[in-house]
Parts: sequence; structure tokens; C-alpha cells
Amino acid sequence: MKTIPLFLPLALLVAAPACAQQHGELLSLINAYRKAPSTCDGRSSAMLPALLPHAVLASLRIGPATFLEPALERAGFPVEHAVAIALAGPVDAADAMAILRTHYCASLLDARFSAAGIVRDGAQWQIVLAQPARPAPADTLPGWQAAGRMVLGAVNLARATARSCGARQYAAAPPLAWNDALGAAALAHSHDMAAHHYFSHAARDGGVAGDRALLAGYRWRRVGENIAAGQESPATVVAGWLDSPGHCANIMDPEFEDMGAAYAINPASRRGSIYWTQVFARAR
Repeated sequence: MKTIPLFLPLALLVAAPACAQQHGELLSLINAYRKAPSTCDGRSSAMLPALLPHAVLASLRIGPATFLEPALERAGFPVEHAVAIALAGPVDAADAMAILRTHYCASLLDARFSAAGIVRDGAQWQIVLAQPARPAPADTLPGWQAAGRMVLGAVNLARATARSCGARQYAAAPPLAWNDALGAAALAHSHDMAAHHYFSHAARDGGVAGDRALLAGYRWRRVGENIAAGQESPATVVAGWLDSPGHCANIMDPEFEDMGAAYAINPASRRGSIYWTQVFARAR
């Protein structure tokens, strides 16, 4: 989900050392409110975890016409969700909390938020609530060959047991062997989809799985391909394929002997979508 972009007509705030105690008191009041079952806009809220203070959120200065998500990204705190609340007039933390409970209870009781930062300058207060972004796939996945071999392991585990792929029943099948040429063909297609933002078995030049396997040096008698986008681990991509009858049929096909698999992410987008390709074949 995207962060809420906000235009906040708020002057720059300076967190003076004398205000630090008030910041802590207000966060304690917010967390006590989240911990106790509460009612907001006529709806009951369950007990929620405490918000953790974060230095970046407490140091962020929101100015006029500031978009919150890019500001947090530039500050080194990418987020899944965030909101900034500006208050003018509260003389202390208790006064600020009374206003927050009355006008911003939905934000305070939003289970998506896990971190907070508070800035105060006199009677001007800024409260930022956020959920840090999940690590990008590029930060958590192994290299494409290691990931491809993990896909192979999950596929062979699935083939070891009889299963239904939609209306069709498949017996257990022999394990597949890793093939470097098919891995290269899978990598080429994943790279092309990621770089040019499309999702199709047919490449932009019209080539299909068999063409890519031949170009990689694999002379096949039978060939098949699964593709996917968005899954962030080998286990989840294989699970998704097994839930789809057509993809499952490729995985369980006893006529296939070799396999290669790879993923790619658009290098221009750190948090871009991940594209997977899996190629099955039987050599001539």
C-alpha cells in the first residue's frame, strides 16, 4: 500500500531539548490508548501493540506542500503506510492527547502502524505514525542460480507425491535435473519482462519458451514454461504455481526431465516487481 500524501500547512518545527520529556509523555499516552480496548467513531478497537519511537520520524520536518512518502524515503525511512498529524495550540502532552483522541482516533488505533515520531515547538506539535517498508526482494533473495535451485528443490518435493492439478490427477513423477542452458533461458526471459514491464510467455520479439531454450543451446523434444510476478521467495512462487491447474500440470508432467529457473528485478526500481521464469524440457 502507498503512504498517504499529505499537504500540511505547517511551519518548520524544531525539537528543543526541553520538549523531549513532553514527546515521551505524549507517546506514552498514545500507547496507553492503543493498549486499552477503545471505541473510535462508534467502532470498538482491540488491544494494539505499542508504537516504537524512531529518531528519523522525530527529526522529520514537514513544510508546506510536503509529500510525506518521498520525504521519509529521502530521510532513509521507506514506509508501507504513514500519516502526519499537525496540532496547533496544545500546551502539554495531556492537552495534545485529548485533541488526538477526539479528532484522530482512527489514526492512533490503526493496527498497520508500528513506529512514531513526535516534534514540538511551543504550541505546535507534529506526530508522524508509520509502518516501515518491508525489505525489497533484492535485499532478501539469494542470487538467481541459488534461487533457481531452490525452486527445483520445491518442485521435486511436489513431484514426489501424487496430486490433483485442477480436475486432472497426476501420479508421483521422477525428480527433475538442473540444466544450466534452461536456467539461462529462464534468466533471459525474466530479465526482459522486468526491464520492459510486461508479463507474457511471448517476448517482445515474438519468441517463446522453445525459441529461448534453443538459443541457450538446449535441443529439446518437449518444452514447457511457467512464469509469475510479485512473489518474493522461491517457496511462495512454487506454491502459487501448484495452486494453478495449468502451472501445476507442467510441474507434475512426467515427460519432463530437466529444469531451469530464474528471477529478475528491474534494476532501475529498488522496490520493483520481481519476475520469475521456470523452463521444463526433455532433450532430443
